Amino acid sequence: MTEPLTLAAGEEHDEPPPRGRGRRGLLIGTAVLVLGAVAAGGVVLSSRTDGPDAPAAGPRTGTAAVVRTDLVQSERIDGTLGYAGSYTVTAPRAGGIVTWLPDVGATIARGQRAYAVDGVAVPLFYGATPLYRTLEEDVDDGPDVRVVKRNLKALGYGDELADDSRFTPGTAEAVRDWQEDLGRERTGKVAPGDVLVEPGPVRVTEIPGIVGAPAEGPLLHLTGTRRIVTVDMPVGRQQLAGKGAAVRVRLPGGKATDGKVSRVGTVARAAASGGPDRPAQGAPGDATVPVEVTLSKPADVGALDGAPVQVDFTSERRDDVLAVPVPALLALAEGGYAVETPEGRLVPVTLGVFAQGRVEVSGAGLREGMRVEVPLP
Repeated sequence: MTEPLTLAAGEEHDEPPPRGRGRRGLLIGTAVLVLGAVAAGGVVLSSRTDGPDAPAAGPRTGTAAVVRTDLVQSERIDGTLGYAGSYTVTAPRAGGIVTWLPDVGATIARGQRAYAVDGVAVPLFYGATPLYRTLEEDVDDGPDVRVVKRNLKALGYGDELADDSRFTPGTAEAVRDWQEDLGRERTGKVAPGDVLVEPGPVRVTEIPGIVGAPAEGPLLHLTGTRRIVTVDMPVGRQQLAGKGAAVRVRLPGGKATDGKVSRVGTVARAAASGGPDRPAQGAPGDATVPVEVTLSKPADVGALDGAPVQVDFTSERRDDVLAVPVPALLALAEGGYAVETPEGRLVPVTLGVFAQGRVEVSGAGLREGMRVEVPLP
């Protein structure tokens, strides 16, 4: 759809330049333009007129084609690469000695040992409801029962278990089979502390617990295993981060990967905090909301964790428009802009979006594929 931007060498002519070029100084008031900060950064238009010190041959120019393309204007905001979720594992009840803990960075999946007390492994179950009571036959129905049944079935126990909240004799039998394989007493009961329940697989980030110490207080700090980027989005630019919006994540070292906005916070917070004894610092305009970006290809980030990244959010998009390189623009003495053909004809243009080194242009006389002059570096 688009033609790559290629600058051809300036064309030579055996005959004198067309008369239109001789009038150029009258049409162009000034040829050094600064177009401010144009979304993607500042854009400077190079000089296109002969200054007092210009060589007699005039400025070196090439040509580029007017292309039909899509222009995407973006804003770049700092973010941090990490993992989704944050969980603290606390000993469910006093008593017992911690006999095993995982290493920092370890990943724990369903059914695997999360920690051990008195030599008994506590495995990980997936679910949204932790165990808060002893589950056995005739216990009242509840979501914690569903958590146990789903995990037992996923681990290969009780293939015929229904996906419901009833603790049936079949559920008790599946529990006994599971307990036997773990080396536990076959009671058919599941008590709080027998399993650790988290939403999914987890990654160990910190270990406050100590092997050989009493099992009490925090034992582990965990995160999920899904890679995300967290951005503190200024409230004034929150409209850039629509849920599901595509973004580009720029990683340390220059590599980039794609992502999508997966969550936008609803509570603004101060940009900086003075600590517990001082109020938050910063003006109200400095407040931010947390924005979460999910990576389309998590493998692209490797083992990076806590690394600073930059996220490009689309601020404006124009599809199927005519565009020229920004330096092709000429400022007219009477106001407005034009582009110049190799024959010296000035074509007035109306400007649109600036992005990717190009600018959207429209106007009578423009057509896809026509050549316009561009100063050479």
